[in-house]
Amino acid sequence: NAKRVERIWRREGLKVPVRQPKRGRLWLTDGSCIRLRPEHPNHVWSYDFVEYRTHDVRKFRMLIVIDEFTRECLAIEVGFGLNGKGVTQVLDRLIEIRGKVAGIRSDNGPEFSIRFTHRLLARGVAHRHSRVRQSNDNAHVERFNRTVQEECLDRTAQNIRDFRAALKKYLPYYNTK
Repeated sequence: NAKRVERIWRREGLKVPVRQPKRGRLWLTDGSCIRLRPEHPNHVWSYDFVEYRTHDVRKFRMLIVIDEFTRECLAIEVGFGLNGKGVTQVLDRLIEIRGKVAGIRSDNGPEFSIRFTHRLLARGVAHRHSRVRQSNDNAHVERFNRTVQEECLDRTAQNIRDFRAALKKYLPYYNTK
């Protein structure tokens, strides 16, 4: 059994893997779901920030917004000083273009202030935070972050203008492949 294997590994001086905690459920005891599942396009969007560095070691951030149902990337905003106000502007622009969304999911970053959440609620959009240290709650956007980094950013860019140009070319390619 597992205990015997761990004991043998320790005796032989091998590194014993840390036991993984049980995952929390995505539903409540009454059968209702905590997580808003996408049922059609523009039903649930996810967004996240990604930090990246140019070759001259300047940090910049990317705001990535995706539609969870279609897995389509709706927007990538690149800048040195993206904050809650910038997120609100991007989401307002997307809501004007694509129409009203039922819910938006994000992690618990410092950009997402109470004022930001109230502004979304005033527009009739539910803002759902993922659980603390549970990146799998926002898995679609986390996977897209990795894809963008591997397929686009690691290959091409030297500075922020190059990053913007590469992302502008990559976005239509990703959404149509």
